[in-house]
Amino acid sequence: MDACSQCGESVDRRYRFCPWCAAPLRRKLVEFFRGHAAIDSGRAVRVSRYVDEGHVRVSVWDETGEALAAVSLDELEAARLGRFLAPVPPPRASLLEQLREAARR
Repeated sequence: MDACSQCGESVDRRYRFCPWCAAPLRRKLVEFFRGHAAIDSGRAVRVSRYVDEGHVRVSVWDETGEALAAVSLDELEAARLGRFLAPVPPPRASLLEQLREAARR
C-alpha cells in the first residue's frame, strides 16, 4: 500500500483516486493519434505518459474502442522514439555547392 500525497491515508495501488479525499493518485497525460486515412482508417494510437511512474505506454486501438496491443517504454526508450519521430531536417548543401552559390551572387 502507498500513502496518499494529499491526506496521508493508506491507499491500494490499484486505485486512481484516493478513497478518503478524492485526490488523484497518479498524474497521467494522454493523447490519441488517428491512423493514416488510406492505410489504417478506424485505428488510433493512444500514448499515455505516467509522470510519477517514469514510463510511457503506447497502445493501438480499433474503431470498437478496444485496445489491440500495448507496450510500455521506459523514459530512455520513449525519448529515443521521440527523436526517431522528429522531423528530419533538410540536407545541407555541401561546402562546394555553398561556394558555387556564393560565387553566383
